[in-house]
Amino acid sequence: MLAQRPMTTLRLAWFSPLPPARSGVASYTAELVPLLQHELAIECFPESRAHDFIWQHRRAPYDLVVYQLGNAPFHDYMWPYLVAYPGLVVLHDPRLHHARARLLLSQKRFDSYRHEFWFDHPDATRDFVEYAIEGLGGPIYYFWSMLRVLMNTARVVAVHNERVADGLRASFPEAIVRAIPLGKAPLAASRVERQETRADLGVSKTGVVFAVFGKLTPEKRIAPILRAFASTVRDGVDAWLWLVGDAAAYPSLVMELEELAIADRVRVTGHVSERAIGRYLEATDVCLCLRWPTALETSAAWLHCLAAGRPTVITDLAHLVDVPTIDPRHHRAPAPLSAVDPPRPGAVAVRIDLLDEDRALRGAMRTLATDISWREALASAGHAYWLANHTIELTAARYRDVIHEAAARPAPVCTDLPRHFTEDYTELTRRIADHIGISDAVSFLR
Repeated sequence: MLAQRPMTTLRLAWFSPLPPARSGVASYTAELVPLLQHELAIECFPESRAHDFIWQHRRAPYDLVVYQLGNAPFHDYMWPYLVAYPGLVVLHDPRLHHARARLLLSQKRFDSYRHEFWFDHPDATRDFVEYAIEGLGGPIYYFWSMLRVLMNTARVVAVHNERVADGLRASFPEAIVRAIPLGKAPLAASRVERQETRADLGVSKTGVVFAVFGKLTPEKRIAPILRAFASTVRDGVDAWLWLVGDAAAYPSLVMELEELAIADRVRVTGHVSERAIGRYLEATDVCLCLRWPTALETSAAWLHCLAAGRPTVITDLAHLVDVPTIDPRHHRAPAPLSAVDPPRPGAVAVRIDLLDEDRALRGAMRTLATDISWREALASAGHAYWLANHTIELTAARYRDVIHEAAARPAPVCTDLPRHFTEDYTELTRRIADHIGISDAVSFLR
């Protein structure tokens, strides 16, 4: 008979951005925490009140600190805490070089960046840091993840993909790494809203709508998507493209639309609420969820599309090899989906080979626009895949197990961290207090 888990309620400090921050992790926390609060006492610490954590923890220590960590600036405030108060670190981006370089270099903390990079990657060419300091980093950051500090100090590290977890275990054999599937709740919308949304954006009744969701960046493969879409339109397909997200990080968009002569068939919404995303999803026929380069993340936008029952197109990435997919270059309509690509029956998405991206994407969009039965089969299989693997309830169940494991583990002992992680900047205060005879009053600083 299995032993019953003790019924004590764990107290958690939860470091994460929160709504209304324009952050996928903020939305994720807002969905997840209410499901965990039935048996866990959770207090959230966004950046605006992170300073309260120290005195509250000193007064009544939390059983575990949970850090929702990623590359976006919303997460930068967590770094001093995750070393001083080791806990469960949930890596939404298992490559964090972009975050560390942005923070340290923008503050002109060049020596801190040097020493942290050398600590994280002792085998790398030491002079690389000078390129980054001179502003020549960018995409090359993907080659060095800058994870060693947190891998050596966390009680448990969690990621959203089992293959990514395996890779981290191989690179950091002393670390405890667990996989927690990313889950998303479906965004509700009605068939009436589908028709209204399409009409509002000028889409014809027979038009096929492709859509990209989330902040628009070069990594979302916007340029190849625009080229493939232009080719599809030139072939005479009544196709439309919606770019549903903030386009500030893609300044060449207007120029590319004009060069390809497709501006009249592309709609750029800017940032929209999750409620609005649900309406756009309902009105969309095909979702384009591409990514390269990648920080090994799991796309929440892709999961929203699966949950909405929409066929999806994704990039063929190594860490997604376990997702059943189909190569559009092998599709032979009107064969049943399971017979199209025998090695991968029950495909839940179309995969795009980066080495033949333009051709594969053109073929995928052309076929998805004209083959309704293929769209329906992919949509049905994708929704079933989401239901079996990526609901928010499944995520919450796995979190409960990992949280209890992390709370029971001692914090690792790491004595060789770069100084900027261990320096508490109180030495001068303590020396002055000693000199004037009030050292007992500041003993809490020791």
